[in-house]
Amino acid sequence: MKRVVVGLSGGVDSSVAAYLLKEQGYDVIGMFMKNWHDDSVTISNECPWLDDSNDAMIVAQHLGIPFQAIDLSNEYKERIVDYMFAEYKAGRTPNPDILCNREIKFDIFLNAAVKLGADFVATGHYARREEIEIDKKKAYRLLAGKDPNKDQSYFLCQLTQTQLSKALFPVGELLKPEVRAIAKKAGLATAEKKDSQGLCFIGKVHLPDFLQQRLETKKGKVIEVSASSSVFQNGWAQDDLIHIAQPYSLDPKSGEVVGDHNGAHYYTIGQRRGLNLGGFEKPLFVIGTDTEKNIIYTGMGEDHPGLYRKGLFIPLADEHWVREDLKLQNGEIRNTQARIRYRQPLEGCTLHQKENGLYIIFDKPQRGITPGQFAAWYDGEELIGSGVIAN
Repeated sequence: MKRVVVGLSGGVDSSVAAYLLKEQGYDVIGMFMKNWHDDSVTISNECPWLDDSNDAMIVAQHLGIPFQAIDLSNEYKERIVDYMFAEYKAGRTPNPDILCNREIKFDIFLNAAVKLGADFVATGHYARREEIEIDKKKAYRLLAGKDPNKDQSYFLCQLTQTQLSKALFPVGELLKPEVRAIAKKAGLATAEKKDSQGLCFIGKVHLPDFLQQRLETKKGKVIEVSASSSVFQNGWAQDDLIHIAQPYSLDPKSGEVVGDHNGAHYYTIGQRRGLNLGGFEKPLFVIGTDTEKNIIYTGMGEDHPGLYRKGLFIPLADEHWVREDLKLQNGEIRNTQARIRYRQPLEGCTLHQKENGLYIIFDKPQRGITPGQFAAWYDGEELIGSGVIAN
């Protein structure tokens, strides 16, 4: 009998994952990950880890499976939280959920599961894994979840073939209403529980409070740049990948000072909330940040050209191919689809592999291309690679 350790988060998805695996005849163990001790920055009652742990334990008892909690807070701080602070300080916007899957769930947690004799680890992700054969060797495809509204393959975009070989996603073939129906029929305590939001296994965090633990407030200027500014009139040739993938060259002379902020590292491209500036014809959006000069650049309205770009660049060191056999070689081009954030519809694009990294040029301009975030590219419903956006 194959043994599976399920990451029970205290939510309905992982609860049903455990239930389904037990029904399929696996030897199932439930394990709750505690990744955070500091409740001062969490928004109360949104996702307290203690309640989640209790819910996970209740589900395990109901299913008659062994249960234990594992404290990974030190590892989480080192690999996720410290990384987040460093990225924000540098004016980049990290994605901790993707890092949590790569560094915690499918690394440290996976290793802990293996020590318990596990053949697999399972989570409640809405994604699918398919085993195939390439040159008489096993390979694994990471596929989108069946529920288009819940597909979470993007969050798994940094997994390796080794990690996928040990991963199971039991709810990936189901729609969310089906998962809730199964939970209700099975009498699981989490059947009606709301989905949690926020940082992976921490809960909903008030980000400014979180960042202010280490990143001091620092008054700076907010500059509004007109949509008609020559900065946005680039006219680059189609094959000028470097310029197409570069952010707009904004400087204090690009616009007018319209207010103050408390620190450029608290803001991200595309952000609207938190500027606290009124009296404009249309809402202001962040179109650029400069953490060295502590300046925020803004533009008026959803359709401001500063919010949109056609290209991005991923350095070679930050490229990751889930399917190594599909990796592009220097000089190769591939037409495919990509997304730059969770739940964004897949957008047509062309991958250009160069010696220094990967250029992604989209068929249509994309809103809010943000350094530090992950771009993930797909072949149909299969996620084949991803990388950290440099610019």
